[in-house]
Amino acid sequence: MRQGGAAGIRRVVACHRDPDPRTCGAGFARLAAAGVDVTSGAEAESAIELNLPYLVQRVLGRPAVTLKWAASLDGKTATSAGESRWITGPRARRRALELREEHDAILVGSGTALADDPRLTRRLGRAGRPNLRVVLDRRLRLPASARLFDEPGPVLVYTAAADRERVDALAARGAEVVALPRVEPAAVLAELARRGVQSVLVEGGGTVAAAFVEAGLWDRVAAFVAPRLVGGAAAPAPLAGAGIGRLVEAELLERVRVRRRGPDIEITGMRAGCLRELSSNVGV
Repeated sequence: MRQGGAAGIRRVVACHRDPDPRTCGAGFARLAAAGVDVTSGAEAESAIELNLPYLVQRVLGRPAVTLKWAASLDGKTATSAGESRWITGPRARRRALELREEHDAILVGSGTALADDPRLTRRLGRAGRPNLRVVLDRRLRLPASARLFDEPGPVLVYTAAADRERVDALAARGAEVVALPRVEPAAVLAELARRGVQSVLVEGGGTVAAAFVEAGLWDRVAAFVAPRLVGGAAAPAPLAGAGIGRLVEAELLERVRVRRRGPDIEITGMRAGCLRELSSNVGV
């Protein structure tokens, strides 16, 4: 490397260090050895948020997880009869499609796959990687006639069942069926990480989202709220599961942002402590 003065560079300002052990601090050291003044930490939180998939993979050893849902103002993702299309309007739904383009994989549970029969497609043509669809299907209930098989792109089905006939039927439609001892977030994320997946968009349903929250294996939330009142004690909510008993145990969000999407509102935020955990590993 030429000396900093010879190259005309006297100072470099970086947001954070690369946590990859193969390069961690090496670039800064080479610059300093060449006489360049190196400063890090500027706009660090914004940079960490921007680089979240890469940093979560390097620091935590798993893909970054975004929980996404659309709900009414009173917190219902569908009516008590199961109708969910469409709670939000076109602009919110387009933003939801953009999120699909921004993530390596889209994940749903078998309940959502059976109830909604979604295609889980990317439609904006922005992503430069295959459209990986993931279904958590512990009992292998996903039918071979599911619409997601009508769309191009790989489909992963994680299951704990050992029904060879069902496995063969799904494989014939192009699915890769992966058997796990338990279909739980930690095991699924570890398997996806081995495939090089850096980011996962969890689209539903409430039981699956709750499993990621209860395991502490999530990083961001993207919630779309419509100005509708649905009501009904039996109507589903974004998070199912056992829930908490005391408010002090509730998960908190940081870096919360609120944006208008037509008549709807998009609320995004990061898991409290996520930025702090990553910052401590990138020299901030």
